[in-house]
Amino acid sequence: MGPRATTLGIALGLWAAGGAGALELTLPQGATMTREVRRAAEAYLVPTDVYADGQIPAIDAEGFFLQQAWRLDAPGLTSLQLQRPLRRQIVEAGYSIMLDCAARECGGFDFRFNTPVLPAPDMFVDLRDYRFLSARKEGDDGVSDYVTVVVSQVSGSGYIQVIRLAQSEAATGNLSAEDGAAGPETVTTGAVPDAATGPLAERLTQAGHAVLSDLDFETGTVSLGPGPHPSLQALAAFLREDPERRVALVGHTDTVGTLENNTALSRRRAAAVLERLVSEYDIPRIQLEAEGMGYLAPVASNLTDAGREANRRVEAVLLNTE
Repeated sequence: MGPRATTLGIALGLWAAGGAGALELTLPQGATMTREVRRAAEAYLVPTDVYADGQIPAIDAEGFFLQQAWRLDAPGLTSLQLQRPLRRQIVEAGYSIMLDCAARECGGFDFRFNTPVLPAPDMFVDLRDYRFLSARKEGDDGVSDYVTVVVSQVSGSGYIQVIRLAQSEAATGNLSAEDGAAGPETVTTGAVPDAATGPLAERLTQAGHAVLSDLDFETGTVSLGPGPHPSLQALAAFLREDPERRVALVGHTDTVGTLENNTALSRRRAAAVLERLVSEYDIPRIQLEAEGMGYLAPVASNLTDAGREANRRVEAVLLNTE
């Protein structure tokens, strides 16, 4: 007998009295909501195809925005097994699937970091083991509702994010653009270590990524200080324990400057960390990748000095072994 199920229809769209036009989804018993973000007026680029030629083809939609994430114990279940029941329910609710792809097919790293995903510890995505789908339902008045689902299996836990963009009055209920954006309501389980604290090996194996918080770059440059850097020592030891382990080093910046310049800067900083691991710690290049996200994945507000400082970082992201 399969896992018991629980209906999460209220969480996924019963905004109007009586639930008119609502999308109800049923998840396995034990799924716990980790975060919810509601906004009365929001623009959302709904992906319609895989990442190619530096972009994700998308529909520029606007409406009531609801983003939610869940975590559940799912040992032995694949991302496909977690996604399949949700896909079936979305189709049964009258939605047409626009995109349904797996990690590498979607575009891997580039797709994941160019579509909105709630930050850790509320949502985790294994870059080599996730599934994404987007779907559209056209209303009688010609306007459409959209839903996107990201599902990933990380260290025995299943993570599910659903974004609902509703344009019909029935779906938005008594919230409207005049009400202004609703503040986010957050519930965090605390079951997964934060990416910036705790032993690095534990963060990589349980959370899937870890901030290398002791790196010192001169402002506006890619010059990594001489160290010592305990985070690099720990990362090198982690990689030596198993030559099959691979990590992506991902650079991030604050929002000062253009996206193009920040993306280039963040990638070069990640490359500098890679070169240090190779030259000083004798880590084989085959175990390392370097990428840059610029300011597209902040962990704090860019409106404060402390927030900008937190956003300027390099993270190690654990990749599946092959």
